[in-house]
Amino acid sequence: MADRHNRDIDRPLAPLPDPLPIPAIDSHAHLEIITNTSPDDPAIKKVIDESASVGINRIVQVGYSAEQSEWSLALAQLYKGKILATVALHPNEAPLVTDLEADLSIIDRLADHQEVRGIGETGLDFFRTPEELRERQSYSFRRHIDIAKRKKKALVIHDRDAHRAVLDHLTEEGAPERTIFHCYSGDVEMAKECVSKGYYLSFAGTLTFKNAPHLREALLQVPRDLLLAETDSPFLTPDPYRGYLNTPAQTARTIRFMAELRGDDLEELIQDLNRNAEHCFGSFN
Repeated sequence: MADRHNRDIDRPLAPLPDPLPIPAIDSHAHLEIITNTSPDDPAIKKVIDESASVGINRIVQVGYSAEQSEWSLALAQLYKGKILATVALHPNEAPLVTDLEADLSIIDRLADHQEVRGIGETGLDFFRTPEELRERQSYSFRRHIDIAKRKKKALVIHDRDAHRAVLDHLTEEGAPERTIFHCYSGDVEMAKECVSKGYYLSFAGTLTFKNAPHLREALLQVPRDLLLAETDSPFLTPDPYRGYLNTPAQTARTIRFMAELRGDDLEELIQDLNRNAEHCFGSFN
């Protein structure tokens, strides 16, 4: 499947981590980028099975284009009980599509499926999107917020170098009941603001990076009932395997890191992370 996100995947897979004591959920992954293949390909099954072998037995497969959102739904339909889907136009995708209204209509239609539990990843990205395209990006974000509220789905936010603008959009449009900042990248003050508004903060392998002390400080501000863990695989592999290809299995490393940093009991933290993920996305069964 050709798209603007299938990049730099010719890397070795990160070694599997030690198994978790109880199963956990990867709340944000892109399995099609890892394998660049069809949903029923054995390579996909291998990634899912290996992740389950270390305790990551449920995965939220996240959409970022009309075509890839359809792929995500197909995967969730194929792996019932293991995979749920979200659908959206990524903020770097939306300004560049040929017919934005047509693609937004596809997302709106896909959101009606039972296996689709979120609208995302959507949001704002001022790192990659030039200023002349940001109005279109903003329009797409607002439309996704509306879809999430109308369809009663969780909103999964991509926010890169656009913290204040994202928060302002949510205030102006009215945030959905379940709003998730995927791969949280803000500072302590932003975390406090998000917590005060009941937004969920999801942490990825970036939490373990040596150059990210602000994320570790932010994590300590988040109550356990607003925490999620993710990989954003195949990107952002946690240390010490930064640069390797990421898979949902690596959620185990990030969860262990979170527990140690916060001083939380590992099993209790996993139970809360699972409860939060199921509150946001519903049951996998």
